[in-house]
Amino acid sequence: MANPLTPDVLVDPVELTRALVDVQSVSRNEKELADYVEEVLREAPHLSVDRLGNTVMARTDLGREQRVVLAGHLDTVPINNNFPSTVVDDLIYGCGTSDMKSGVALALHLAATLPEPGYDITYLFYEAEEIESKYNGLALVAEARPEWLIADFAVLLEPTYGVVEAGCQGTLRVQVRTAGRRAHTARAWRGINAIHAAGEVLRRLSDYRPRTVTIDGCTYREGLNAVRISGGVAGNVVPDECVVEVNMRFAPDRTEKQALEHVHEVFEGFDLELTDSAPGALPGLTAAPAREFLAAVGAEPAAKLGWTDVARFAALGIPALNYGPGDPLLAHAPDEHVEIGKIRDGAATLHRWLAAADLSD
Repeated sequence: MANPLTPDVLVDPVELTRALVDVQSVSRNEKELADYVEEVLREAPHLSVDRLGNTVMARTDLGREQRVVLAGHLDTVPINNNFPSTVVDDLIYGCGTSDMKSGVALALHLAATLPEPGYDITYLFYEAEEIESKYNGLALVAEARPEWLIADFAVLLEPTYGVVEAGCQGTLRVQVRTAGRRAHTARAWRGINAIHAAGEVLRRLSDYRPRTVTIDGCTYREGLNAVRISGGVAGNVVPDECVVEVNMRFAPDRTEKQALEHVHEVFEGFDLELTDSAPGALPGLTAAPAREFLAAVGAEPAAKLGWTDVARFAALGIPALNYGPGDPLLAHAPDEHVEIGKIRDGAATLHRWLAAADLSD
């Protein structure tokens, strides 16, 4: 099949969004799209291009004083009767329109059409963001090609509906276990029901009052919620174990260790096992490129309520923000869509930011 990312498409971020959506790229199946992206980037004389797996990197080397990263993931969640794309009035419908092929379109459009930005730019189009971290393209790059991530500032083109969402929450999951003793339900008094004992776990969650914290003007709301419960042996057996899986979303002023200590305090007296954890990221608003980007956007930033790959950059000491045209409330929905106006506004904003930097040199 011929590459659909033609020169005419690359200059129009709206048509480019549709072209990207119409190449199926469910996680672990990004090769076709990565091939197309790599091909068009290698045709740009102002870019040097490399690839790791299905992650494509392109960069300018113009000798600018500062370097920024524009990054977006190529993968989507599984298709749900929303492929290929369709257009209704000012809306493009389709899998990945919001999360985040419209954001990828902005970066790819700039990579192809902006040969002399005011900053040196590293473009990262990466694989497997929507699934387990071990497959994540940025994680693999950090391990095998860490030099690709060196920068003064990064923008993750995640869906934010055209506003800047700063930093991100941290997240962890634990399993809270209750123990009992098996018995026949006809002689239930001889046993101890572990599922009944889990009622206290649920009561503590129901009574829990999450913290809010404001950092650099951005207000993060924490949360502690049961997300899964399991237990039971048979229809006539008093169960001897019950497991409540709990997810905590924590503000980026807490470390992972501090967040886990807090969860231990909430469930004092219960057996608790950590199963997954990822740090948050502070807002990252003080870097000079970040201030100039905020000026180009022209609106106050908000806190990112969720975890994104900005945390990977923050862990490397690189301030990072989330910005993209998609609506995060529509991510992964069967009626996922993006507004054409938001795509055009996002492209204009990014170009204005980089062009202003260019003029200031």
